[in-house]
Amino acid sequence: MDTQVFFLINTLQAGGAERVVSTLAINFHNRKIPVTIVCLNKAKPAFKLPDDLKVVYLVKRNSNIISMRMFYAVLIFCKLTWLLISKKPDCVISFMTTANLWTGITCMLTHTDYIVSERTTPDHTINTFRGIRKWFSLLTYKNAKAVVLPSKGIENSLKTNAGFKTLKNYRIIKNPVNSCGDLSSTKVNNKRFILGVGRLSYEKGFDQLISAYKESGAKDIDLIIAGDGIERGRLIQQIESLDLQSNVKLVGQKENLQDYYSQAELFVLPSRNEGYPNALIEAMSMGCTCIAMDCEFGPAEIIKHNKNGLLIKDKDLSKLSGAISLLLKDQALKERLGVNARLVNNTNSVEAIARQWEELIFS
Repeated sequence: MDTQVFFLINTLQAGGAERVVSTLAINFHNRKIPVTIVCLNKAKPAFKLPDDLKVVYLVKRNSNIISMRMFYAVLIFCKLTWLLISKKPDCVISFMTTANLWTGITCMLTHTDYIVSERTTPDHTINTFRGIRKWFSLLTYKNAKAVVLPSKGIENSLKTNAGFKTLKNYRIIKNPVNSCGDLSSTKVNNKRFILGVGRLSYEKGFDQLISAYKESGAKDIDLIIAGDGIERGRLIQQIESLDLQSNVKLVGQKENLQDYYSQAELFVLPSRNEGYPNALIEAMSMGCTCIAMDCEFGPAEIIKHNKNGLLIKDKDLSKLSGAISLLLKDQALKERLGVNARLVNNTNSVEAIARQWEELIFS
């Protein structure tokens, strides 16, 4: 197959969109579909890529002053435009708003087919735009071959924005389940534990999980949170103020998450907002019993309450702590939900999701 595909994103650092791009690019590459990942900014990839999978970095930012930001913008525009002219990709697929706008301006200029993909709530990005930014984002999304979204909730949110309501090129493609590594027999914790996974940022809501864990009164069971981020210091302060230092552990990013998922008593997603939570479907794929806040967007499209997990009213910490207590006591319910959770391996397999992308790109 000679069709050349570009995946374009800001960086390949840790994050849900970055993981999806890496997973899809690897799948295409392994099936001999020519693919290149284009990153607006240079940063160390968080995910292992084949040595012969081509990655192009447009700039390496080392300053955030206004004059340098303008210089980087000009450099990105020139380099990306030249890349499209010289390599002539058949289609560019971009992820996240900033990358989508760069794709729009350069692909429309070079008459290159492109697909854009939003991965988080538009209320924090496009729906806040005004004036020329709003006009240009609408132009970019309107002229795209498709606007790919991981959840129906994101589409509904975009449609509250004047102009975006009339677009006819929306397409829902779920996130793929990432294949975890081989399981180890080594215990990751010397006690039973509840697990949370994700970036330590306000929207991920780990402060809510810590509070609910405290309220649940869980005994002889730890809370482990895997991930790094800017909220780490604040979470440490919260843990100390609740006198939970011996029970709540912030263990940082882990490459062997499969061991954490497989050994956890429960996985909890306490997010304030999501696009389509990768950590949730990863935990479910390992048969880990899951509880998720019904935040915008994604959890309600993944978890069927009391069938393959428990879905808790958004921001209701009392209900969250109650769900934790329930599943720790009701072993039969916990096991039934865990067994059903594994079915996500059928609906969200990498092979199935990659085929949907391939059909869209080559149609």
